[in-house]
Amino acid sequence: MASKKPVFKPYNRDQLMAFPPTFEELIPADHTVRIVDKVINAINVGPLLEAYHIRGASNYHPILLLKVLVYGYVTNTYSSRKLAIACRENVPFMWLSGMSKPDHNTINRFRGVRLKHALRSVFEEVVKYLAAEGLLSIEEVYTDGTKIEANANKYTFVWKKAIATNKEKMKKQLADIWDYAQSVATVEDLLPEPPTAKTVSTESINAAVKKLNEVLANNDQVDKKTKAKLRYLTKNYPPNIEKYEQQEAILGERNSYSKTDTDATFMRLKEDHMLNGQLKPAYNVQISTSNQFIVNYTIHPNPSDTLTLKSHLQQHEDSFGQAPKTLTADAGYGSQENYSLLEKKEIEAFVKYNMFDKEQDGHYNKKYPFAAGKLFYNTVKDVYICPMGQEMEYQGNVKKITSSGFEQTSRKYQAKNCNNCPLNGACHKSKTNRIIEVNVDLKNQKQRAHEMLNSEQGIRHRKKRCYDVEPVFANIKQNHGFRRFMLRGKQKVEIEWGLLAIAQNLRKKAA
Repeated sequence: MASKKPVFKPYNRDQLMAFPPTFEELIPADHTVRIVDKVINAINVGPLLEAYHIRGASNYHPILLLKVLVYGYVTNTYSSRKLAIACRENVPFMWLSGMSKPDHNTINRFRGVRLKHALRSVFEEVVKYLAAEGLLSIEEVYTDGTKIEANANKYTFVWKKAIATNKEKMKKQLADIWDYAQSVATVEDLLPEPPTAKTVSTESINAAVKKLNEVLANNDQVDKKTKAKLRYLTKNYPPNIEKYEQQEAILGERNSYSKTDTDATFMRLKEDHMLNGQLKPAYNVQISTSNQFIVNYTIHPNPSDTLTLKSHLQQHEDSFGQAPKTLTADAGYGSQENYSLLEKKEIEAFVKYNMFDKEQDGHYNKKYPFAAGKLFYNTVKDVYICPMGQEMEYQGNVKKITSSGFEQTSRKYQAKNCNNCPLNGACHKSKTNRIIEVNVDLKNQKQRAHEMLNSEQGIRHRKKRCYDVEPVFANIKQNHGFRRFMLRGKQKVEIEWGLLAIAQNLRKKAA
């Protein structure tokens, strides 16, 4: 019996075609690249065109480069070199670019320079386009933040505390040698105190070093060890203090930065592959979403979400001419300053405070029965009643200034005869009579937040927040593998995240 031969489909690479296929035939009608092309063709890109000047050689069209970049971020192609290769070899990119072949320098320069002042307007136009289609709302948003690692060396760090420590060491060593100089110098040679006594600065260090050299350098009574110290501080202290002042200028209000990206601050990242909570240079990315579309984004150098809300809301107003009507956020934003800001802007806020979730837990309430928030307040006498029924009298106000400059005022109340109380040790741990501080404004704000969050509408917003804003970060980080910025500097990082935001919105529309 004859064996059967395998059957193959025809393969002839040199076969001529009467009607060769076009790119239009090769790309399906529902392909994502067509969404990118359609949306960018439909929006106003005037600010982008204005970034070009009428001089020099001809340029690749900015709409071409914008489409290539956006589609690159949609398909997880972030490298300018890979984008340049894709324009030569990848069918959707070749169709999108009209067979143009921009090199990686052109793409990178366009991303880092031309988009510097234009990408925000492109993002806003995309959001408005999607809102007009009814896919999202700019009035009802869900806000959250995440930390993304910067393109910076984690071992080239500068810490504000280390600078302060080194300046104090310099001050102490100068004071020691100044005291020694006083003992060997005449009365008219030295001032009563060194110039660094009040402040350590370039001027004071230089003045102290100059004066010490005048007194000690050529004095035969000075021992060799002291002269060696004098030579060391003369050589090192002036340049060191100048370096510290430059670093402090870069730090500003921050506690740290990386030398390879001075805009990046050291933060603890959840996605730490070493699982040891190591500090890394990063940026705090804030977004507001609606139906998993990104409506607004801002980049911040400070790790705390609490301090980001004010500028984030301001950006929303700058982009769309008005603040959102409704905002939902987690406990990271629940501060007196933020509640006051939301009230001032008349935003319906569903924002948790730090103890909200624990207060919903009955076990927690049983565990801390003597918490200050559970004490009875007598409004007539203005006293709190301690667990044993004794009055805690008003002692005055306490004012505090937060790191952002916001002033908080608390009322202080103190109990009596705690030493003989049978609940002493269980009610509080202080060795003196118990003192509580009550921020009345914050207490009222938390009460209103509690009522809002537990209302029918509040419960709906709380549930929706978990599957509206949080999956957006998960999609960008987990599904699309973006865990580290490629560009350096806050301005370029904003461009990169703006491209990611546009890509997220267009991917969502295509889905």
